[in-house]
Amino acid sequence: MLKIEYDFSKTKFLKDIDYPKDLKKLTVSDLPILCEEIRDYLLEVISKIGGHLGASLGVCELTVALHYVFNTPVDKIIWDVGHQGYIHKILTGRKLALKTIRQFGGISGFLKRSESEYDCFGAGHASTSLSAALGIATGRDFKKENYKVIAVIGDGAMTGGMAYEAMNNIGILKKDIIVILNDNRMSISPNVWAFQRYFNELITSDNFNKLRNKIWNITSKIDRKSDRLQLLLSRIEGGIKGIITPGMLFEALGFRYFGPINGHNVAKLTKILEDIKKLKGPILLHIITEKGKGPQYADKHSQKLHALNPFDKTTGIELKKSNHPAYTQIFGEALVELSKKNDKLIGICAAMPDGTGLNYLQKEIPDRYFDVGIAEQHAVTFSAGLATEGYKPVVAIYSTFLQRAFDQIIHDIALQNLNVIFAIDRGGLVGADGPTHHGSFDLSYLRMIPNMVIMAPKDENELRNMLYTATLYDKGPVAIRYPRAEGVGVKLGNFKEIIIGKAEILKKGSDIALLAVGNMVTHSLKAAELLQEKGINAEVINMRFVKPLDAVILKNVFDNFQKIVTIEDNSIIGGFGSAISEFAEQYGYKNDILMHGLPDKFIEHGSLDELYSLLKLDAKGIAEVTLMFYYREKNKILK
Repeated sequence: MLKIEYDFSKTKFLKDIDYPKDLKKLTVSDLPILCEEIRDYLLEVISKIGGHLGASLGVCELTVALHYVFNTPVDKIIWDVGHQGYIHKILTGRKLALKTIRQFGGISGFLKRSESEYDCFGAGHASTSLSAALGIATGRDFKKENYKVIAVIGDGAMTGGMAYEAMNNIGILKKDIIVILNDNRMSISPNVWAFQRYFNELITSDNFNKLRNKIWNITSKIDRKSDRLQLLLSRIEGGIKGIITPGMLFEALGFRYFGPINGHNVAKLTKILEDIKKLKGPILLHIITEKGKGPQYADKHSQKLHALNPFDKTTGIELKKSNHPAYTQIFGEALVELSKKNDKLIGICAAMPDGTGLNYLQKEIPDRYFDVGIAEQHAVTFSAGLATEGYKPVVAIYSTFLQRAFDQIIHDIALQNLNVIFAIDRGGLVGADGPTHHGSFDLSYLRMIPNMVIMAPKDENELRNMLYTATLYDKGPVAIRYPRAEGVGVKLGNFKEIIIGKAEILKKGSDIALLAVGNMVTHSLKAAELLQEKGINAEVINMRFVKPLDAVILKNVFDNFQKIVTIEDNSIIGGFGSAISEFAEQYGYKNDILMHGLPDKFIEHGSLDELYSLLKLDAKGIAEVTLMFYYREKNKILK
């Protein structure tokens, strides 16, 4: 684990802040200085080890204000996703542990219930906070307890339909919940600020609400005229809000709306939060923030410093450059190349053009690029509609996020056997983002779906050929699953079609067969070299297709090898190895099969090298488990 030194003694306030109780010893006028000290510390740490920086920089003042005003952990703050939770961790007993964030054995990059009592709900997927907040508030009310529930959700997460489902339910149930909409789009004109500030201070103040309630109570006693007077008061208040705020939608959903206000004015934030804390019912506070607030170079970063490798703290320049293009880039460039020749190809992503490689299509052929927001379910069914009109949509979504559209894949794509291509990035382990982002289950949850073809390339050139093959395939949906990694450095060639379901023998052997898919093929080839040193001649086969399987090659393997090892970067349950075992059962083979892959548990975060070594999915580990399987003796492990 990288050792990071930081001199807290040079700070005025941060050196004495470990928990929210320490924060409350400061005056409101001290808070802006504390925020700057927190930003400096966060930049220092993340510049050394990398991580999700921009979102946390953007909510620095909000995080400080929330813990200053509310009584956490009794009052519960639910952070949507967790990218914006780093400063929350600093203020809740993990200031020093921040130096270990996202590193093997260190704290998580997301909120995690097992990590801290201040993390009341964990999530790595967006748009979940409001549903969770409603559940927590309902539990509170069942137990007749008295505490505040606050959900912080970004405008990006508000593109997800689940957020609106929750808002509708909150409005109907009238639960006492505070929703803070963190809007970092910077779309509010500066000349609105002064009047907005005055208006919000007015309608959240004690005096205004006491007067409003008194008038309401008085008018309710004036017999028949009361209804008309109350209606007039409601129209006046609602009319002002409707004219000068964008909150009509939230009001219609049953929320009292306040905002938008400057989310970087910590004094004003604490004031309005103090006032809102006294109100009951569903409340929505709309704040405007700047993602990546602080360093000047944030404006030059296309995603406002969203997720970074280690970088120079002064310039923002990444310190380590890749040796080879990543699979993401290879896919993105290949899609552009193919789209220029095929006007039926359409690219679709869910709020992640850069992360999926669709930014290349966005730049080159923008009219055939669609970003639907954080709405994976919609993305999949949108692609289904396009496919019915003769187009071939390429839906580029991370493995972990595609899980959210499982029903749509089955019901809207596979059941109708539509020609949709799923480009599944981050298949397998992803490293520092950990269990919320590992693509551990895609082979399992896709393999069970009828009509689905599933491919996994061994290298970047095979990824290109698989994408090309998928564009030619017209018998139903195709999924191409590839890792979060650099390519292996092979030379890229012209596009070549691959026969659907056809595997390839990469190394002939006589003692044992290694059947591998995806990036495990390279590891298996290296493992075969280690086994050769131990006198075991292993055959290595790149299966390429998890569905359909190559029956010809598999029958030959089962006829010639008693011992067979399947190797995958996916859950063993229901995955590639299960497919091979099912094949053996179907054809009556009784060979010894070892299924080697991800165990039946959630894998923690760490570097890929550390995780592969831990799980014995690197070359040495594969050789070790193969050797044990071959000899059935534990003392034959490689040294």
